[in-house]
Amino acid sequence: MNYLDFEKPIIELEKKISELSELHLTDDNVLTPEIERLRSRVEELRKSIFTNLTHWQRVQLARHPDRPYTLDYVYKLTENFIELHGDRCYSDDKAIVGGLAAFRGRSVMIIGHQKGRDTKSRKYRNFGMPNPDGYRKALRLMKTAEKFGIPVITMLDTPGAFPGLEAEERGQAEAIARNLREMALLRVPVVTVVIGEGASGGALGIGMGNEVYMMENTWYSVISPESCSSILWKTWDYKEQAARALKLSAKDLMELEVIDGIISEPLGGAHRDYDAASVAVGDQIAESLDRLSKMKPDKLKSQRIEKYSQMGSWSDTSKK
Repeated sequence: MNYLDFEKPIIELEKKISELSELHLTDDNVLTPEIERLRSRVEELRKSIFTNLTHWQRVQLARHPDRPYTLDYVYKLTENFIELHGDRCYSDDKAIVGGLAAFRGRSVMIIGHQKGRDTKSRKYRNFGMPNPDGYRKALRLMKTAEKFGIPVITMLDTPGAFPGLEAEERGQAEAIARNLREMALLRVPVVTVVIGEGASGGALGIGMGNEVYMMENTWYSVISPESCSSILWKTWDYKEQAARALKLSAKDLMELEVIDGIISEPLGGAHRDYDAASVAVGDQIAESLDRLSKMKPDKLKSQRIEKYSQMGSWSDTSKK
């Protein structure tokens, strides 16, 4: 298990519990009370830490290397998943995965960003940063779902669209813009869940849903804290201040009415319990699909357009 810096007090206690558990004494009554006391202390400490997280700490949790990714949720939540490949134009982008599956008794098209666990897989998945081919693949799958009246589920977890020269040459901006337009017009239910990082257009390119949810320890913003700090202060040293100012947490975006709800995570983060995290995500998706499936295609489209048209607020501070 990988630990983050702010979890160091927990590490020390868990190490002590492990050391005591490895001792072999004839009388178990000597160690058992102390081990139980330490375990209770760990839970108290974990609850204290994770109920008072800063914005930057939530960013760190969203990037945790053990956090479940799209395919982890796919295999936990669905059956008979058939991955579909290629954009029918250039290539099959491995940073976005998608396909048909059975989810709690209904057919769905499930699409999401996919990161890697080790150096080899991270390179294979391009660290979850899609090229234009990934967005065009995603759109192809969405249009296929629309053709057969199948709801779409998207999962967002990317540090951003790939910024390389080759991506720009193949029309990165156009691919994302086209996805936004076409997703707005889809005549089937679209449910979006931010399961990790939700960075800029790279996330929004598959994130225009009728209902959008964020897991408790995720972030969703027009720019990453490091990039924001780099632009404003010419250094990454102010990333924590930037994270706070960007209002990128689930709680912030709920208050700003950008998202429709927050999905609770197991204490300590989704990586602590894949099963519990998957059940929470699955329950919310099922609830949303039950609600959206009752809406007619034209209503689904108009609701989605109206939802995004109403986002944002402004006020005139000029003197009259």
